[in-house]
Amino acid sequence: MTKKLTFLGIETSCDETAASIIRENDKGTADILSNVVSSQIEEHKKFGGVVPELAARAHLENIDYILNRAIEESKISIEKIDGVAATAGPGLIVCLSIGLNMGKTIAAFSDKPFIGVNHLEGHALSHGLNDKMKFPYLLLLISGGHTQFLIVKDINDYEQLGTTIDDALGEAFDKTAKMLDLGYPGGPNVEKFSKLGNEKFFQLPEPIINRAGCNLSFAGLKTAVLKEAKKINGNLELRYHLAASFQKTVNKILYKKTKVAAQMFEEKTKKKEFQFIVAGGVAANKSIRENLTKLSNEMNFQIIFPDIKFCGDNAAMIAWAGIQRFKKNLIDDLKIKAKSRWPLDEKAPYMKGPGLKL
Repeated sequence: MTKKLTFLGIETSCDETAASIIRENDKGTADILSNVVSSQIEEHKKFGGVVPELAARAHLENIDYILNRAIEESKISIEKIDGVAATAGPGLIVCLSIGLNMGKTIAAFSDKPFIGVNHLEGHALSHGLNDKMKFPYLLLLISGGHTQFLIVKDINDYEQLGTTIDDALGEAFDKTAKMLDLGYPGGPNVEKFSKLGNEKFFQLPEPIINRAGCNLSFAGLKTAVLKEAKKINGNLELRYHLAASFQKTVNKILYKKTKVAAQMFEEKTKKKEFQFIVAGGVAANKSIRENLTKLSNEMNFQIIFPDIKFCGDNAAMIAWAGIQRFKKNLIDDLKIKAKSRWPLDEKAPYMKGPGLKL
């Protein structure tokens, strides 16, 4: 009988301090023994976004407590775990370094293997915590710093099909919320208030929606929202209409580009039946989930979303990615350094969107 691995995961790439201990199970997924996340939303709310220096200070203040709580809740001692995984990038260097150095220290003192995890790979594999992974699969990764379609061929083996050529979708949500004075964090508030508005009230642009391929663009949409926001002069009802129109436009863009990406996936892999995974913080958006589920029913592919609690930044997905990399013998030495940029497909042409977490 194959030993089921138990890993500690640590995540500090941006504004969440997180630690988790998970164990493989017989279903090919994971048992979550603990999953502790400390959010910094209140600290950054008055600034309308993440302030790196404040985020790093909060990580330093919280990480010992978060780690101890994760260990205590798991009822597993450090001596009993099989390895340590910590996010090594992409992200804010001042934040990444805190979790990465803590992970390396724990691994060194406990004589455990260490895995420096790509935060994007954590998201890419996060559905595996609850659903058995079936390679290859199509991935839509949507978050605050990245928006891209990829073929996930295996652990550490990715082919980018398309990406944002300018702003990430999560950034567009956050900036839209700021322009409409809907509060922070922006994404959830845009979705919340969009339900109170008329999605047909404003006609917003759909940048490069008809261009061949599955690259995406959101800068023009964001600029259009800014122009309309200046005209409505704070009118509450019109702000709701604009939020609704923005959400509808995003849904239309994702629907069209996902359809193209699915066709490209089928052509490249020759697979008619496959998993389509939607992961990252923006994957928690229920309107996007409903929109893409409708497409999956039309095109007859299996769509999977990670649990809501695993869409945002968390350490369970980092521990899971660590286990998968360990099984492929992708083990790091303790000299690994934090990376601000770390695309999943290193061969893909550089654009602003992929591999950055801003």
